[in-house]
Amino acid sequence: MIESLGRINELAKKQREEGLTNAERVEQQVLREDYLREIRGQVLNTFSGLTVVDPLGNDVTPEKVRLRRECETN
Repeated sequence: MIESLGRINELAKKQREEGLTNAERVEQQVLREDYLREIRGQVLNTFSGLTVVDPLGNDVTPEKVRLRRECETN
């Protein structure tokens, strides 16, 4: 689990209930950006490990994915 998620949720709850200070708004934005960066990295890692095969059994993995996979293994 992503560690900052708990704090993101705390700030979201506080924002709904009573509002945030400027410092908390900045913290919230930074945490959200870090969270999104982490999620995007996880998605890219998942997709880079995939192989696409057509009904005839031919590897039709897009070149962009294949190149990323090769870069990661080197």
